[in-house]
This record gives sequence, C-alpha cells and structure tokens, in this order.
Amino acid sequence: MKQIVLNVPDNKYPFFMELVKSLGFVKVSEELKLDKKQKEFVEGTKTSLKQVEQHLKGEIKLKTAGQLFNEL
Repeated sequence: MKQIVLNVPDNKYPFFMELVKSLGFVKVSEELKLDKKQKEFVEGTKTSLKQVEQHLKGEIKLKTAGQLFNEL
C-alpha cells in the first residue's frame, strides 16, 4: 500500500474528505490531533520560517544573535 500526503485548501477540505471516504479502496488515517501548546508551537515555527524567508529575500532585517543576547 502507498501513502500520499496532500495539501488541500481549508475551504475545500470537507468536500475532499467526503469524496475520498466514498472510495472503497482508500483507507483514511485519523487526523493528527494537537493540543493547544502544540498548536502554538507549530504556528510560532511557521511564523519564524516565514520571517527567515523574508530576511533571505531582503524584505526584512532580523536581529543578530549578539543583539538578542544584549536584550537579556
């Protein structure tokens, strides 16, 4: 059996899941359930990665490690 990972827009997710579940040969795994703390970690990580991408494109300037250390 092969496994596929798909990214589906939020507004199309219910329709997509109904369609996939109607196929008799597809086994749908349960969604990964995250608690509040885990969700916050994931969102924070996404935000950080987005900032790194913006920095690499020259869109924003990030603080250096020395600047962060001096704030402590």
